[in-house]
Amino acid sequence: MGTSVKGEFHANKNVTFLTKEQIPQGFFPMNYRIMSIGDSLTKGVGDSTMRGGYIPNLKKKLQGEKGINNIEFLNYGVKGNKTQDLLKRLETNEVQNAIKGSDIVILTIGGNDIMKVVRDNISHLEKNDFHSAKVQYEKNLYRIIDSIRIVHPRIPIILISLYNPFYTWFADVKEIDEILIEWNTIGQKVIDNYKGTYFVHIEDIFKNAHVLHSDYFHPNNKGYNLIANRVFEELTENVLKKYPTKHYSVNNREN
Repeated sequence: MGTSVKGEFHANKNVTFLTKEQIPQGFFPMNYRIMSIGDSLTKGVGDSTMRGGYIPNLKKKLQGEKGINNIEFLNYGVKGNKTQDLLKRLETNEVQNAIKGSDIVILTIGGNDIMKVVRDNISHLEKNDFHSAKVQYEKNLYRIIDSIRIVHPRIPIILISLYNPFYTWFADVKEIDEILIEWNTIGQKVIDNYKGTYFVHIEDIFKNAHVLHSDYFHPNNKGYNLIANRVFEELTENVLKKYPTKHYSVNNREN
């Protein structure tokens, strides 16, 4: 008798199951591990609290978002790193294991590539001095993204743009801004050639000296907070809306 009633109950009841795509965002709060890797901007040089630059501010903002249970950050920033240095680190087991265990990668790289040209040609610096370094920067940037995607093919990657730390002192020297525009155009171009990659512009923030550290090169606390705001916007408006249901290929560029 009990079996018969149970059968009738299920036969007459309409049950609707939501597919994965229909489940509202935030229905199941998720944990995220974000790996930040790169140069002194990732390390947080200039942050008076010495807690990691933009990362604590970004973590605090994300922690309050609906659909996020917990955020963990891994800081792999090294002061002075150039693209070639980062490529070497991407070959190590430690960094590769960190990539494998992460959900998102945020990159800051390229500023020291530019600074090397400036230092090497300080007494007679010309725009043409940056050409070979620019070509190598593009090649290295492709290799950096490829190296990350080989280890973790579906991981979303955010590249933060370069900025002009000399703007306050040399606002009338148009060549410096032109160089930054060219290098950021390369960054955008590289990112556009992959799926699941994002480019965050911060260069406009640093046209104000009040966001620079006393070394007039690195961001101060306010500068890092503004960087965190930009990355937060990209994460919440684009990256996290697609992750983790969207699949990312190793790359989308032609050989």
